[in-house]
Amino acid sequence: MSLLTTILGRLIKAAITLLTIAVLNFFLIHAAPGDPAAVLAGEAGAADPLFIAQLRERFGLDQPLCVQLWSYVKNVLTLDLGYSFRQGMPVYDLIASRLPATLLLTLSSFIISLSLGIAFGVAAAARVGKASDSLLTTLALLFYATPLYWAALMAVLVFSVQLGWLPGFGYETVGSGYTGLARAWDILQHLILPAMTLGLFFMAVYMRMTRASMLEVSQMDFVKTARAKGLSGPVIRRRHILRNALLPVVTLAGLQAGQLIGGAVLTETVFAWPGIGRLMFESLEARDYNTILGVFLVSAAMVIVFNILTDIVYRIVDPRIGAKT
Repeated sequence: MSLLTTILGRLIKAAITLLTIAVLNFFLIHAAPGDPAAVLAGEAGAADPLFIAQLRERFGLDQPLCVQLWSYVKNVLTLDLGYSFRQGMPVYDLIASRLPATLLLTLSSFIISLSLGIAFGVAAAARVGKASDSLLTTLALLFYATPLYWAALMAVLVFSVQLGWLPGFGYETVGSGYTGLARAWDILQHLILPAMTLGLFFMAVYMRMTRASMLEVSQMDFVKTARAKGLSGPVIRRRHILRNALLPVVTLAGLQAGQLIGGAVLTETVFAWPGIGRLMFESLEARDYNTILGVFLVSAAMVIVFNILTDIVYRIVDPRIGAKT
């Protein structure tokens, strides 16, 4: 019952937060320079004032800003994200068609970064002060210090262009006609490079956090008691040190899970991955206000969902949290 109450409270706060974000994003987008009607008119080759005025009237851009805001908020409350005048379709349908690709990329990257980060962090903590510890720490710093877009470009050049091991661009092979397991295997091959590029960047953070947390927990009294009882080193690390050391790692993972979406913008652009990150980049260039606002809102909702899931996982990992609330 306590967990259900906590989740309901988080959902109420999430709804208020999303509404606030929607309003702030609306003002920020409209404060940016550029006129979407002028962009569309220029692409149509008829950038005369009359045609631009007609476009502004058609898409409601001639209305006062407060009227546009009220109309946008009402639509958001009914899950209507507006109409993309650039793509020629509702924003909800446009995002829904791109969201599965982004979820696949971000979840794969999250699993890669968290699992490798914890594994390497445990290995480094078990060999603290040795050459292997220094090697793992150096590799983590290298992955973290490397710009994400540069790593993505190098991955394409090495593994796709030079070696030819993996496809470098796209979600799947165009015109292949694959179905079933063959299509799944094709998508997996296209997923490896962007997921590894994004995952290795965040893996460095989890690795260093896990290492530092395990070294700190290993000096606590309950660990010394476990050693005094004669328990073996692997048992102590697995049952006593690792479980308690994971608490700050889980918190950090929940906070950084939302940042994967920000990293996905660069990754999807470089690898031509058809997700909402690439959609947001294209919409910014076209001044497609409704699509930009819709992507921002969905991204914020994903971050909030990750945070709620983190709270639930944290209560599972540390039952004392539930006892205190």
